[in-house]
Amino acid sequence: MEEKKLVERLQKRSRSALERAIDRYTPYVGVTVWRVLGGTASREDLEEVVSDVFLSLWLHAGELDADQGLRPWLGTVARNRAIDRLRARPAPLPLSEADAAPGPSPEEAACDRDQAEQLWRAVEALGEPDTTLFLRYYYYGDKLGDIAAALGLKLPAARARLSRGRKKLKLLLTEGGDALWTQG
Repeated sequence: MEEKKLVERLQKRSRSALERAIDRYTPYVGVTVWRVLGGTASREDLEEVVSDVFLSLWLHAGELDADQGLRPWLGTVARNRAIDRLRARPAPLPLSEADAAPGPSPEEAACDRDQAEQLWRAVEALGEPDTTLFLRYYYYGDKLGDIAAALGLKLPAARARLSRGRKKLKLLLTEGGDALWTQG
């Protein structure tokens, strides 16, 4: 219901609604973009694509369907913008034999992608607000006080959530991960 009202406010060109959408969906949009770019983008590239997504939201707010919600629309636009960024990248050409040193083998690259996917699923398994807390603190490098305030948490509670979350991630990724994935 809250999302429907947010879409309706966006359709009426409410800047506070745009700010609310940015605060609420930046972690989701950022991870969607990061996944499409394969984790190879610089922070600046990632931020630029995320900004483009929210600019598109503002420019096309009148076209949104309040009944469908905002998340699917943002996900689609984020994927498309990230794909556009990939297509715009020039293929680097080696300048010499030494520069042409091979990168990771296809097997290593697949393993890296699998590990990144497993980590992402583990962070998602933390649930909200912990997922947002982890993404903003460890991935975006935001200050813990700012994150805690945005999430309505006190600083000691945010620290405790990070500590418990790290322990849960360790369990999910090492000791009992397989059993926990099937339990959901």
